[in-house]
Amino acid sequence: MRIPSVASAARARLRHHAILGSFLGLVLAPTLAAALYLFTIADDQYTSTVGFAVRSEDSGSALDFLSGFGGLSGVPASGTASDTDILYQFIQSQELVQRISDQLKLKEIYSKPSFDPVFAFSPENEIEDLVDYWKRMVRISYDSTTGLIELRVHAFEPRDAQIIAQTILDESTRMINELSAIARADATRYAREELDKAVERLREQRVAVTEFRSRTQIVDPSADIQGQMGLLYTLQEQLAAANIDINLLRQTTQPNDPRIAQNERRIAVIEELIQREREKFGMGGGTGGKASDYSTLVGEYERLTVDREFAEKSYLAALANYDAALADAQRKNRYLAAYIRPTLAEKSLYPQRGLLTFLAGGFALLLWSIGLLVYYSVRDRR
Repeated sequence: MRIPSVASAARARLRHHAILGSFLGLVLAPTLAAALYLFTIADDQYTSTVGFAVRSEDSGSALDFLSGFGGLSGVPASGTASDTDILYQFIQSQELVQRISDQLKLKEIYSKPSFDPVFAFSPENEIEDLVDYWKRMVRISYDSTTGLIELRVHAFEPRDAQIIAQTILDESTRMINELSAIARADATRYAREELDKAVERLREQRVAVTEFRSRTQIVDPSADIQGQMGLLYTLQEQLAAANIDINLLRQTTQPNDPRIAQNERRIAVIEELIQREREKFGMGGGTGGKASDYSTLVGEYERLTVDREFAEKSYLAALANYDAALADAQRKNRYLAAYIRPTLAEKSLYPQRGLLTFLAGGFALLLWSIGLLVYYSVRDRR
């Protein structure tokens, strides 16, 4: 009967010592270095929280109230997503970082730690580097469904974090006010242009009427023509009376009676005056110029009057339209509502040393495990 051989005791080989050494050098050492840096070198960071939302308040007009379509206190405020999206991008923009840096000297605030190459900012870096660092120190939380924006501002001193958060809120408020002003200007621009055109048209028509009166020395041709027509009617009555008188004389006196000749001269004078008056109205067939042609003057004046009245009505309509557009634009108001004012931290919560140490160790362990698996996979294929 064959006796089975007993397996010899396992001995540690060179690869086992190499694996242990790699674990100590690639996992344990980086984890200890990260923990040492975080707990002994990295400075405390304090956080200020601020939350706000863009609101749009559209109050109802008096006409809405009278017609029953408007509410007693206007339309409730509601979030304006487009403005919030603009503000979300603005908070991360270089323009805002530059503005706040000019006011607060951000490079000095973020370079306060004497030696912290990981979390502190180097004052020699440019604005582009500051924008990248800003995105690390100012964390934005944006809920697109509700339009709420919440910021977590980090700094190495509590007061600095609060001041930066307050400055962001102030600059965001100014941005929303500028957007509101632009919206109001856009809403009233067309109405304003129409009003300016109507004012210019009315001015031109009034100047034309004034020039006509200065040129013709007639304030109102319609009133003047009434007087001229009255004179013409009077002359025609006198002519009829003179014809009656001369016919009576011819029937009752001798043909050489001097009164007949006198009445004939009188009739001739009246007829001449009537002819002159008719020529003024363009009815006599004379050769008078246009300056004395009342029909031409009246036609020109009526045209100018119609144009002026049309210009006045257009002006009134444009003015009413502009007032309505301006009132509607004033009723629609955007504003920034802060539901969390900038807070002042009492305790340092960052950097999260325990969590960062765990993540560093876990990441190193993951890389070491992957490398070990690759090594044994290659070894087994040989």
